[in-house]
Amino acid sequence: MGREAEFAIILEEIKKKARAGGNFITGEEIKEAFSSLSLSEEQLEMVYAYLRENKIGIDEPVDADIGLEEEERNYLDAYLDSLKALPEVSEGEREAITLSAMAGDRDATMRLTELMLPEVPQIAKLYAGQGVGLEDLIGEGNVALSLGVTMLGALEHAKEAQGMLGKMIMDAMEDCIAENAAAEKSGQKIADKVNKVADAANALREELRRSVTVEELMEESGLSRKAIEDAIRVSGDKIESIEGK
Repeated sequence: MGREAEFAIILEEIKKKARAGGNFITGEEIKEAFSSLSLSEEQLEMVYAYLRENKIGIDEPVDADIGLEEEERNYLDAYLDSLKALPEVSEGEREAITLSAMAGDRDATMRLTELMLPEVPQIAKLYAGQGVGLEDLIGEGNVALSLGVTMLGALEHAKEAQGMLGKMIMDAMEDCIAENAAAEKSGQKIADKVNKVADAANALREELRRSVTVEELMEESGLSRKAIEDAIRVSGDKIESIEGK
């Protein structure tokens, strides 16, 4: 395994460990995790900065509200207010509800979902600012929670349920962020291809002082017919320098 690949794997393991530990990890744990790579202090500082940007506290907790947009704060306040109507339960009642849900009781499953709902926005705050809006993160978390409460039968103890559900909520939000990043990257690649064709067509039009044909652009730019026609199609036939679109 290459050094870069090992670094990436270790970094993801650190993030998962921190998320499982309340979004907190110590500097010593980080150094120990990277001990095989013998990182310099400067490199470790870059790791620390990356983790803080992802709202992971190092040696001390971070304020999860930092970085929220005003619109997100307003939405969060309204959402949390809507959850205040849910009745509170004691620890003993919560355990009894969890055990019943683990046994497949439908009413208990619905009740446990309600009890866990306030956890979702708190987790969502930890992932805010990573390309996906808070409202969408909460939505993904709620879907994962609804699914998770139906999958508790394999657990042996009620105390394991919150950890399992929390992990499923986190995983759903991380998947949402990763999918959004991949879509944006793909969209940027497409935009770059369109711009490349448009720039080549504009340059040739300036030289010829007229719109150019696909064939002329192919010959002068070296671009393939498929690349040019794909760019024309994706742009909605709006590359004006090319005639006969």
